[in-house]
Amino acid sequence: MLDIKFIRENAELVKSNCQNRLVDVDVDKLLELDKQRRETEARIDELRSERNKVSKVKPTPEIIFQMKAVGDEIMTLENKLSDIEPQVRELLLRVPNMTHPKVVVSHNEDENPVVSVYKEPTKFNFEPKDHVVLGAALDLIDFDRATKVTGAKFYYLKNELALLEFALIQYALATLTKAGFTPMVTPDLAKREVLEGLGFNPRGESTQIYNIENTDLSLIGTAEITMGGYHSGEVFEKKSLPKKYVAVSHCFRTEAGSYSKFSKGIFRVHQFTKIEMFIYCTPEQSEKLHQELLKVEQKIFKGLEVPFRVVDHCTADLGGPSYRTFDLEAWMPGKPNQAGAQGDWAEITSTSNCTDYQSRGLNIKFKDDDGSRKFVHMLNGTAIAISRAMIAIMENYQQADGSIIIPKVLQKYLPGRLKAITPKS
Repeated sequence: MLDIKFIRENAELVKSNCQNRLVDVDVDKLLELDKQRRETEARIDELRSERNKVSKVKPTPEIIFQMKAVGDEIMTLENKLSDIEPQVRELLLRVPNMTHPKVVVSHNEDENPVVSVYKEPTKFNFEPKDHVVLGAALDLIDFDRATKVTGAKFYYLKNELALLEFALIQYALATLTKAGFTPMVTPDLAKREVLEGLGFNPRGESTQIYNIENTDLSLIGTAEITMGGYHSGEVFEKKSLPKKYVAVSHCFRTEAGSYSKFSKGIFRVHQFTKIEMFIYCTPEQSEKLHQELLKVEQKIFKGLEVPFRVVDHCTADLGGPSYRTFDLEAWMPGKPNQAGAQGDWAEITSTSNCTDYQSRGLNIKFKDDDGSRKFVHMLNGTAIAISRAMIAIMENYQQADGSIIIPKVLQKYLPGRLKAITPKS
């Protein structure tokens, strides 16, 4: 969340930022409630001080009567405060982070500037298939039985594709541990207070979060949640920063409101495995480390030899906690484009600098050189989202005979250094 003091002092700037990011939140109401809260707190402190002074003298019937009135007023004000506090927090959680000055202002989420392109879209001398057709022909994915067991938008991975999931995990972990990231395997659930502190909305019709009934727990949609909560309430020594982690987790998403988005096969599903990078650092380090996360993502997919491009999110496409976000979009030959033909770019990774927006929500600080305590900056980035990486590999590496070549960097992580997925006899 943003610092309420910053919002007080920069109300018009915050309102403009909300408009640019298509966030509907009543900043004036927030400030009015904040004013009422501060006035109420000040009056309570004043009354308590008065009561403390009187407690040091011998009470008279008149003083006892007065102190009873003071106690009643304190109770009334405390009830008022307990009513105001959640309203302030609810509005404060809806105010998005401020925006990097280089981010393009646009009300169209499709207007993300392309920063760079790696490799041209794959060309074929035959009619390429999408991953659903390839998965069925090579006995790699079973949607029907997953629907029977769990419901729509779930799947079973089979045969070589099941092995490929673990190869991708090993490849990502090897790359990131070599770069100095600490490997982690996280819980698949987190407390509601952690999600809210990080800027995720675990409630409401548009939530992407699965909540566990009769508990304060939710299934995570990304290891950003569990890694973001990992150091909640802690204070770092400055010399220990940055802290770099790479975490493996299952991810669960309701995909509410995604009915109009591309969702064929395993592109947009309710459960998948993801390897997530996460960094805690000082404010001075975060800009450089954001670029480092982006370079790591590019290194991973250059290693896979998959065509991709880098896009810089415009204001309309930024998530609430993000100051700036870059995506890698891979070329997917089986995805329909706007012209109706096959072949289009699709998001495969994302990396965001959330500055101190999340650390303020979870009270994570560091001790600066002058001894003062300041909020850390927190960054996240996708190393590999398994299902989407698989689509990119299957569709770009398919051959005319129906087989799929395995990228060279993954072959050493597969039994017998498997080089290709071939049709079953």
